[in-house]
Amino acid sequence: MFKRPAVAPAQPVVVAIDGPAGSGKSSVAKQTARELGYGYLDTGAAYRALAWHALEHRADTSDAAAVLDVAGDFDYSISLDPDAYWVRVGATDVTDAIREPRVTDAVSGVARVPPVRESVNALFRSLVARSGRPGVVVEGRDITTVVAPDAPVRILLTAAPEVRAARRSAELTSHDAAAVADALHRRDASDSKVVDFLTAAPGVTVVDSTHLDFDQTVAAVLDVVRGALGEASGPREGESA
Repeated sequence: MFKRPAVAPAQPVVVAIDGPAGSGKSSVAKQTARELGYGYLDTGAAYRALAWHALEHRADTSDAAAVLDVAGDFDYSISLDPDAYWVRVGATDVTDAIREPRVTDAVSGVARVPPVRESVNALFRSLVARSGRPGVVVEGRDITTVVAPDAPVRILLTAAPEVRAARRSAELTSHDAAAVADALHRRDASDSKVVDFLTAAPGVTVVDSTHLDFDQTVAAVLDVVRGALGEASGPREGESA
C-alpha cells in the first residue's frame, strides 16, 4: 500500500498591489500587511539589490550579458516581516544602500532583462509559498499580471503624476524637487517599456490616492481586500454600526 501523502498546507492568500513610483505602494502595502497580520514582500527590492550587486562588480547595467553574468552569484534574501524589514546580498545588509540614487538610475537596465525577470518572479512565488503566514501583501510593477495573476485580491494603486512627484520629493528631503520629479518621470517612462503598470488589467481594482492621505489610502485598500475575501469591513472610527 502506498502511504497517503500528507495534506498540503494551505497556500497563503496573496494581495497583489501594482503601481508607479511615488504612488505610495510600499508604505501602504506594508501597513496593510500589519493590519491584516500578513507578510509583506517588496519585489522592487530584488531588482534594486541586483543593480547594487552589479554596480559593486563594476558591471554595465545597460548590457544584458553583463547583468546575466553577475546574476550568477547573486545571493539574495529579504525579510517578509513588515515590522523587521531588511534586504541582504550575501552577508551584506543593503536595505539602505539599494535606495541610493546610483542604484535607482541602474535598476531599469537590470529589470528589463527577460531571464532576470523570469528567475526573480519564480523567487517571489517561492518566498510567498514558504512564508508560513496566512497571507502576503506583494507589491511591485507586474504583480497583478505576471507574478500573481490569479491572486484573489489585485489592486492598482495610483495617483496623479504631480502628486506622486511631490510625495517622492518629500521622502528624499536632501534632493532637489525638480530633479526628483524628473527622475521619477524618467523611471516610469523606462519601466513602462517592460511592463504596463499604469493601466489596470481586467479584474484589477484601481485605488486612486490623489486626494487621499496615507490613512485613507490604507483604509481604501483594506476595503478592497475585505470585499474580495468576503469579509465585512465593519464600521470605521467615527461611524455607527
